[in-house]
Amino acid sequence: MGATVNSLLAVTQIVSGWLFQSQALIADGVHTLSDLISDGVVLFAAGKASASPDQDHPYGHGRIETLATIVVGLLLALAAIGIAWAAGQRLIAWETLTGPAAPALAFAVLTLVAKEGLYQYTVRVARRIQSPLLQANAWHHRSDAISSLVVLVGIGGALAGWPWLDSVAALIVAIFILHMAWRLIFNSAAELIDTALEPAQVETIHNAIVSVPGVKSAHMLRTRKLGNEAAADVHIQVAPRISVSEGHQIADEVYRAVMSSMSTLRDVTVHVDPENDEEQLRTVGLPLRPDVTEHIRAAWADQPELAAIEQVGLHYLGGRIHITVTLRLDDEHDGAYLNQRAVELSELVRGRPGMEDQLGEVLILYRGRTRNVQPGFDHAR
Repeated sequence: MGATVNSLLAVTQIVSGWLFQSQALIADGVHTLSDLISDGVVLFAAGKASASPDQDHPYGHGRIETLATIVVGLLLALAAIGIAWAAGQRLIAWETLTGPAAPALAFAVLTLVAKEGLYQYTVRVARRIQSPLLQANAWHHRSDAISSLVVLVGIGGALAGWPWLDSVAALIVAIFILHMAWRLIFNSAAELIDTALEPAQVETIHNAIVSVPGVKSAHMLRTRKLGNEAAADVHIQVAPRISVSEGHQIADEVYRAVMSSMSTLRDVTVHVDPENDEEQLRTVGLPLRPDVTEHIRAAWADQPELAAIEQVGLHYLGGRIHITVTLRLDDEHDGAYLNQRAVELSELVRGRPGMEDQLGEVLILYRGRTRNVQPGFDHAR
């Protein structure tokens, strides 16, 4: 649609401007020609940007629209500089200026009507599909319409006896185009450096996150634009001793809630924290499961309960390792004996050299009956 209209207008404006001696009309024709080129960039970019994510572009191809918008802005800037140069040259020799012929006024009116109609059509499509590139192109058409209005006034003034107004109109058109070019380039460049979404949109995402049951708080919420889409990542804090599967389930619910809160989101990454980041920093460098289980084996080397271990649960909280060891219940002993043994076994783990300053709570539990459980250290809780 835009390409067809601009093709006809460019030829009409340049030819009529040449025939009827209107620099403003020729300048507007060159401006229209730049629109035709930009429409080609839009069609190319829209096709590429809609491609599905692939191995080399896991976040999709939305940034192609951003790059294309910058190209449109550069084309506008080049057209504006060319028009301004030509108008300035004519104004320097204003004594020799001659006004345009009367038919130029009719072509200026025709151009204005066509450009405004093209803007109205394009902006409706852009809002429907939420495309910033089409929105930019729509404002490009609006700038054309306004510049055509300036051309109309300039030609009218020239016909009324002020021939220099035709060149002044061309210069005004150039300045207006240059301003629009700067806005397009600046906004697209901001997107290329991962500018965040608008504060209201970020607040919407945050509210969706904290509304999920099990989320105690949300922090490090980061967003970025990807063409007409967006991506986000966030850290959520949950209860510190829940299972891995429950934390994963909460994260999945956060993902679904955030994706439902904003239709333009393409991807959301959720990181689960058992405590706030300041406390988590204290756990950096603590021993992992192989070292901890080896420590327990060494501490209980001569204890019969070593063979009764079913599970070893580890929690890294507050800068320490909290251990929960589950043993098969020995039916031959009463509760008092088992409690006493639990205290003794806990002290053996705590008292063995090597992890004195790294261990927190050491809890010994007994399980009465187990099914389909292979005993040993490989089972985490």
